Amino acid sequence: MKRPDPALLGLLPAPHPDEAPLPPAASLGGLRLLRGVPYAVPEGSRPLELDLWLPEEPASLVLYVHGGAWRRGRRDDMGMRTRDWNPGPFARLAAAGLAVACVDYRLSGEAHFPAPLDDLRAALRWLTLRSGELGIDTGRTVVWGESAGGHLAALLALTHADPPLAGAVVWYGPSDLTAPRGGFSPDAASTPEALLLGAAPAACPELARAASPLARVHAGAPPFFLAHGTEDTMVSPSHSEDLATALRAVGVDAQLHLLRGADHGWYGAEDADVAALFAASTDFAAHRVA
Repeated sequence: MKRPDPALLGLLPAPHPDEAPLPPAASLGGLRLLRGVPYAVPEGSRPLELDLWLPEEPASLVLYVHGGAWRRGRRDDMGMRTRDWNPGPFARLAAAGLAVACVDYRLSGEAHFPAPLDDLRAALRWLTLRSGELGIDTGRTVVWGESAGGHLAALLALTHADPPLAGAVVWYGPSDLTAPRGGFSPDAASTPEALLLGAAPAACPELARAASPLARVHAGAPPFFLAHGTEDTMVSPSHSEDLATALRAVGVDAQLHLLRGADHGWYGAEDADVAALFAASTDFAAHRVA
């Protein structure tokens, strides 16, 4: 059997995301939407993609990180309370003059931490590389995440330096994987946190600490907008309360918004309260990159 022709081997893979042509954009009332744009192909993994919501004029960026216990979820989902909005949350952000990149990341069934954080860094690198074509300024980026995505958003804001982020919007995200909180035990090996790390947090304390935004707080961090339901039964509100306290203690601007009576995902909250919180989050993002 002959060895494969090197020219053939070079033609088989799809073009690298750094060089691949951008897909055609759909036009939505003055906005451009590009869906399923590959930004990275980790070794042995599926291609990672993002969706881009782009205003007509060059814009600063919201990097959106979805939730789902690090185990599931979709990049185009901001949680149960926004799914029936028309226009949807990302179109609303773009209408406010903010470009939005909704990104895939490797889930815990595919790779363990820090893989998902590495993927967010890769997305920022790709967006910076292609910024001229896209009409975006990644030097003015706010990261926004909900639940597990809020945890990753907080970590990215606290650890990414090139370029540094302008702010972080964190909705009901875990901030501490090292200590018991609510129903979470660091000794358990079957929790979403353990599946993220690849072992019970108590069995890998250094990794659990590295994956805890509360342990990564520093004086040079960007401003934070933290929001949590007071009745959250899945992620204790103490995660956001303690993170806000730690940030303020080192001089970082940290807004804390507690939604009274709301469970995880804003379950049980009034529609008007969810809409108001989204508007406040949008205002925070817009002012951070103005």
